Amino acid sequence: MGLEGGCYCKAVRYSTEGEAVFKGQCHCRECQYGSGGGANVIMAVPEAGFKYTAGEPKGFKRSDLDNPVTREFCADCGTQIVSRAPSLPGTVIIKVGTLDDPSQYGDPQVAIYTIDKQSFHHIPEGLPSFERTPG
Repeated sequence: MGLEGGCYCKAVRYSTEGEAVFKGQCHCRECQYGSGGGANVIMAVPEAGFKYTAGEPKGFKRSDLDNPVTREFCADCGTQIVSRAPSLPGTVIIKVGTLDDPSQYGDPQVAIYTIDKQSFHHIPEGLPSFERTPG
């Protein structure tokens, strides 16, 4: 599946090829900071099929965490575009809101880091949920 997307101001653009490794909701506290409080709707895709086609994102990772996630964002408009997690080597985690056509996402397969879930977060009934990650 080929997908394209980018940031709000269109300065940073990407494309990706290959099927999603997983699709889900992340309720971790770090994602809440980036989303304004809600869970992040995400999909992990193979890193080999992902490339930036315009612009260059800035990266950030917290130095006080043991295995920090690298978050890549547009330096102009601040849109979080992707994350790279040590727990998912070889993948890029796309923020679904950055897709040109978010309807291509479909439905989440899993909810993760529900240990940090807030009372106003919604997890669809029957969606497999994990306090941290599966496994």
